[in-house]
Amino acid sequence: MIVVGCNYGDEGKGLTTSFLCSRTNNPLVVRFNGGHQAGHTVVYEGKRHIFSGFGSGTLQGVPTYWSSFCTFYPCSFLREYKLLKSNNPTIYVNPLCPVTTPFDIDYNRATEKEKKHGSVGMGFGATIQRQENYYKLFVQDLFYENVLIAKLRQIAKYYNATDVESQIDYFLNSVKEVKKIIRIADDSILDKFTPIFEGAQGILLDMDFGFFPNVTRSNTTTKNALSIFPANEVYYITRSYLTRHGNGFMPNETELPLINNENETNKSHEYQGQFRTAKLDIELMNYALQCDNNFSKGLQKNLVVTCMDQYEIDIHNLLSKLKIKFNSVYVSRGNSLENIYRINTMRNST
Repeated sequence: MIVVGCNYGDEGKGLTTSFLCSRTNNPLVVRFNGGHQAGHTVVYEGKRHIFSGFGSGTLQGVPTYWSSFCTFYPCSFLREYKLLKSNNPTIYVNPLCPVTTPFDIDYNRATEKEKKHGSVGMGFGATIQRQENYYKLFVQDLFYENVLIAKLRQIAKYYNATDVESQIDYFLNSVKEVKKIIRIADDSILDKFTPIFEGAQGILLDMDFGFFPNVTRSNTTTKNALSIFPANEVYYITRSYLTRHGNGFMPNETELPLINNENETNKSHEYQGQFRTAKLDIELMNYALQCDNNFSKGLQKNLVVTCMDQYEIDIHNLLSKLKIKFNSVYVSRGNSLENIYRINTMRNST
């Protein structure tokens, strides 16, 4: 099972992943794009958590696999682990995950103030760019201290960073604890579980299909997931309305009369920009589905429409305009598992 957002992120991928975990035998949540900049809100048995460095099944005791398509930031990982420690979280990390450093974050935040691409300021894009420029740092390097320190100093020089030694000390202190927590594994770990692939961001932010330069530096379709494991079905997620942060193309933008949205996770902030809303655009939805169909053709397709408690739409009218016929359709009227349910879609059945 692969969970993919159809929009610009914030669709409800965490909720859907948690829901699928509750219905799956021996699940493993697999992150297959993005990194620690994700913010997936899950409510389970009254506990609310915004997942960044762990899969959205963690509150249910479901382990996580952090694939090599994802960046890994030890400092934020450790902070989140301390919040989840009572849940005894298990996380497997691929040794070839690119590692984010404080220098990547500082550079990202400084340049975002000028470029206004819509970054959340967590260094994800900067990390990918640095790796492409051959200043590479991988999770495996965290276990070789002299190698790690030498590479950190090279990265600091790459950025012309200041306050280098204190930043390195801060980073090394986190790494020391993180090495005790993570379990190193490669893609073969998936064979021992039923994988649930949890996407980050949305198809309209994909670096190949989005609207440059306001895109993420990763593939947000099913492309990465299917290169790891032969999944047989996809869950496409959309809110009942469209959202976006900061600059970038978004048609039909308007201030919608939303309700029950007091606990919105991704609000406006200095790096990401303003939280924008619009009515769903059918052409964009069909475009996103076509982009993904380049990789997922032949797989069973499902649709999940979230936030119906915030903004009501006619689901049957939406389905009649979409070019894909879905095997099943779910609706969510809240952010906990009991609020998501399957609806009867006889007019759209296959």
